This record gives sequence, C-alpha cells and structure tokens, in this order.
Amino acid sequence: MKVLVIGDSCVDKFIYCVINRICPEAPVPVLQPINEVINPGMAGNVAANLKALGADIDLITNDETIKKTRFVDIKSNQMIMRLDENDNCKHINTLYWNLDGYDAIIISDYCKGFLKEDDITTIALQAKCPIFLDTKKKLGSWCKNIDFIKINKPEWDNNSHYDNDNVIVTDGKNGATYKDIHYPVNKEVLIKDVSGAGDTFLSGLVIKYLENKNIKESIIFANECATKVVQKRGVTTI
Repeated sequence: MKVLVIGDSCVDKFIYCVINRICPEAPVPVLQPINEVINPGMAGNVAANLKALGADIDLITNDETIKKTRFVDIKSNQMIMRLDENDNCKHINTLYWNLDGYDAIIISDYCKGFLKEDDITTIALQAKCPIFLDTKKKLGSWCKNIDFIKINKPEWDNNSHYDNDNVIVTDGKNGATYKDIHYPVNKEVLIKDVSGAGDTFLSGLVIKYLENKNIKESIIFANECATKVVQKRGVTTI
C-alpha cells in the first residue's frame, strides 16, 4: 500500500539526565546529561510508524528544522522541561500537486505554518483516495470533505460547534470514541511516555483501514498500536 503524508515535521530530541542535587543559586534541579535520543517527530513520526507497519511512504514536509528538546530524569522518566526551537515554518503551495497513485493521504497538521485551511480543502477535493486528517486547527466547513478526522479529547472539547460524524476522538488511557461508541484500551499497562502516541494511533488506523475498509476494527488496532508505544521511553515507532 502506498500512502502520502503531508504536514509539519520536527526533530524530537530526548536528553536523559541524572538529577542528584538542587542548584544553590535557584530552586531548580541540576541536570547531568548521560544519553541523547533523536527521532523524527510530528508528520515525520507518522511516516516512520507507517514504514514500520509495512507501508510505502512519500512525505511532503517543511525544509526548516523545528526542534523539540525534552530533558528527562532517567530514574523516574519525569520530563523536567521542554525547549522548542524554530517553532514555525514556511507555507507551501499545494495548488499543483499530483495526488494520484496513493491508497490513502494523511494530513498531519501541527499548525506550524506549513498548511492553511484552504490547502487542506484543496487536497481533499483533488484526492481520489481516503483522506485522514489530524489537525490543531479549529474545525470548520473547510474540512467537510475529509473522510476521517482524528482529534484528541482536549482539542475536541474546544470544537463543540463542529457537527460532523467523521471525527474520531482519542482520550489517552480511556481509549477512543467514534459515533458515540467507546473503544477502550488496556488500563493495566505501565505508561512511560505518551509523546507521539497520537501519531502512532493515526498510522495504525490508516494501515488497518486500507486492509479491510472497516473503521471500527481500524480504531481497535490503532488503540493497540498506541498502547504499545506508550510503554516505551520517548517518541518511538510501533
């Protein structure tokens, strides 16, 4: 299966540190870095998960390097702080893109400037395959032609005005909801890091949907994929 991923990407950097004391000049912990892990993030993480699940991927994303650096206590896996650098990217013109030849298109819109609402509308109108959208934008008529929209619970709570039955709402350890049906997850697992879990959910959803065209089974599989990655440190692929 061939999937096109469109959206903002970043570099996810995790710096794991030992913390043994408090700074004498201020009430903050002193971090001693001992290990660094770097992964593609946002749309890049979606693409990485799709590849891990066996899909053939094309990725259209920003040239600028957006970086998210997380400083983490290696003992507790508690994030101490996150530093975001170059948090915006240039808008790209989607008007002349060739969207033929794909089994699905994923729009991973982290709202960093790469895509505007009109761009997403244009992609949905031109595409000849299912379109999946994960966006930080306020939902509206501009996304009415999207086949499936994945959004997390806090974001959905801010979109009560949006009336459409194509929305899948993810809610962390509570699973996901689609058309008023709740899809639970195993709450007994040890959660180490939820970073990037939404990207993994989206990737699993698309892969299973392309296999069987059954969105309910796809949500169940997506939940299973996300449950696996949250048991690992950092941003990881399924």
